[in-house]
Amino acid sequence: MTWALLQFLLISRIPVRSEGVSDSTGLVAGTNDEATTRRLTEIYEAIYDGAESFLRAEYTICAWFVAAFAIVVFVLVSWGTGWDFARGAFTALSFVLGACTSILSGYLGMKVAVYSNVRTTVSAQKSGWKSCFNVAFRAGAVMGFALCGLGIFMLYVTLLAFRVHYPLPEDWIYLTECITGYGLGGSSIAMFGRVGGGIYTKAADVGADLVGKVVHGIPEDDPRNPATIADNVGDNVGDVAGMGSDLFGSFAESTCAALVLGSSIGISGGWDAMVFPVAVSAVGIFVCLLCSFIATDLRPVRAEKDVEMSLKVQLISTTILMIPAVYGAAESFLPQEFMLKATVGNQVLTLQPWHAFLCVSMGAVGGLIIGLITEYYTSHSYKPVRELADSCKTGAATNMIYGIALGYKSAIVPVLVLAIVVYGSFKLGDMYGVSLAAIGFLSNLATGLTIDVYGPVCDNAGGIAEMAELDPYVREKTDALDAAGNTTAAIGKGFAIGSAALVSLALFGAFVTRIRHASSDELFQNGVNMLSPITFSFLIIGGMIPFAFAALTMKSVGTAAMQMVLEVQRQFDEKPHLLDANPTERPDYDACIAISTKASLKEMVPPGALVILTPLLTGIFFGVYAVSGLLVGALVAAVQLAISMSNSGGAWDNAKKYIEKAGPDSELKGKGSDIHKAAVVGDTVGDPFKDTSGPALNIVMKLMAVLSLVFADTFYACNGGAGVFML
Repeated sequence: MTWALLQFLLISRIPVRSEGVSDSTGLVAGTNDEATTRRLTEIYEAIYDGAESFLRAEYTICAWFVAAFAIVVFVLVSWGTGWDFARGAFTALSFVLGACTSILSGYLGMKVAVYSNVRTTVSAQKSGWKSCFNVAFRAGAVMGFALCGLGIFMLYVTLLAFRVHYPLPEDWIYLTECITGYGLGGSSIAMFGRVGGGIYTKAADVGADLVGKVVHGIPEDDPRNPATIADNVGDNVGDVAGMGSDLFGSFAESTCAALVLGSSIGISGGWDAMVFPVAVSAVGIFVCLLCSFIATDLRPVRAEKDVEMSLKVQLISTTILMIPAVYGAAESFLPQEFMLKATVGNQVLTLQPWHAFLCVSMGAVGGLIIGLITEYYTSHSYKPVRELADSCKTGAATNMIYGIALGYKSAIVPVLVLAIVVYGSFKLGDMYGVSLAAIGFLSNLATGLTIDVYGPVCDNAGGIAEMAELDPYVREKTDALDAAGNTTAAIGKGFAIGSAALVSLALFGAFVTRIRHASSDELFQNGVNMLSPITFSFLIIGGMIPFAFAALTMKSVGTAAMQMVLEVQRQFDEKPHLLDANPTERPDYDACIAISTKASLKEMVPPGALVILTPLLTGIFFGVYAVSGLLVGALVAAVQLAISMSNSGGAWDNAKKYIEKAGPDSELKGKGSDIHKAAVVGDTVGDPFKDTSGPALNIVMKLMAVLSLVFADTFYACNGGAGVFML
């Protein structure tokens, strides 16, 4: 957190002051353009006010939800544990702490991103690339290091506080069960943040693109477009605040799963051995901190071609350095031999530090491979996206067909990698090994978040440059920074989806462990029988949930986008002079912001209710075998749907950018051509794919699993796990 503060102080030293451009040199002339400075400040304040008002409204709803659901957690957990009010209270308290930490993380990310985007624009006016890149990168670092530091600090302090009530190693199973509420709180807020923010940003983006670029042919982020401020606000509330809450939830859930699965380690290995998963995340922060110097100081960005490589080096270097760092942590925190009770059966496994080290390393390397495969399918530096751009020559329909096929194809290798990581880590350390692999995926979370936030900051910087009517050179620089950010954001989503799959599987293993403990090994001693009629039936239902969720979120974006399109077109019809080259009147930006805000707050409720209520009602009415099928079905369907949707959307976006870089005399004809319009249609459809439904499917997997884990004792208390209906 200290490092995050230092990065913020470096950003704050940059004044919001436009610098004129010298015609003779093309570089900074050093004079202050007061009119442009006032315009920059206006735009910055409008984006800030829009993001602030939306998050305030969203988090007010979330606060009411947290207060109400904390009571539900307290009552149901207390009842399920034989009216053990201490466990009920501790679980509810950890739920509230997780939710509050997630809210704080998202809000902090939004504030930093909005504060930094205008400073990135100002820095882009200077010659060279180092200054503007470093501002955007440091903005991401504030979010990444602050979130990771805050998350680890809150989790460990909560563990120590609960340890006062559960001092004996034999009772630490109850301590770890109580701490699962922390993951549930983080994931619940992530659901609303991801869905609400995603609907907001894509409604504005789609509306602005369809009316502005396709119908009237005005550039992206043109100040004449009424939806352009709402679009830039959306980048902050969706891509920054939503992503921050999402990855915080992944960190919290993976750690909670590992603690539950490894609670028996405390008996033979002590407290240090049990909290080894937390130590891995802490070590990751220091590794990411050291590697950040590569991008800002050791190998700074000096040309456009260095941008994407610099970001990619961050991911590769942190993964490589994590391997020896994790080995050191394993040797320091784990005894030479420690005992672990198997998730299935009565076997007690004897593990050594190298087992844990290999599990974490497999996760870290697997995450990097998935990230690089994602880059291959979404970057216009490689064949798939260039083929997609070529398909636009024959219209939007062929672009859509190619893009959907690309997404499906891109799921093949990541799924195989996940399968190998699951098999290898399970053979080494049972389900505890799988949970460590999930933590390995997230071991360089600080760097992953840095790169994720970098993209929206650059996107906003370009929008501000366009709206402030700065020299085209500035927009070209920010577009180049943003193009690299799009690719690395897709890589980050690949990391997030892969980690979500492993986290969900680890949480399922923890659910089985907790049911065995609650039933004194009467249930699930020999695993889960997927051929049981109730289990298999709900496995099919679970596979349907991600599609129902995606349908709800996609339709929500479509509904809100229609309202946005009508509003933008209304303003153009009533005030046709807005489309003049130099209009004397500004559009009504507030009307578009209000549409996105109202639509997102309304439409985020049904998808959230679907994900939260489905496992809860299934467990209470149909029992633990039904929940098992539900979780497995949702996991298998969600991971592949999430990968394909995210990569299709990312590829459509970069195919459009690739065409925009082409000249009017080239085969792709460049901006404004029919080929470009076909690409814009693909990008518009891809927006909710990659920024709303696809990423939110991560949370579907995790939230259903962690909710089932928290209420496992409650489900067992309903007729011995058979549910109210006793099917």
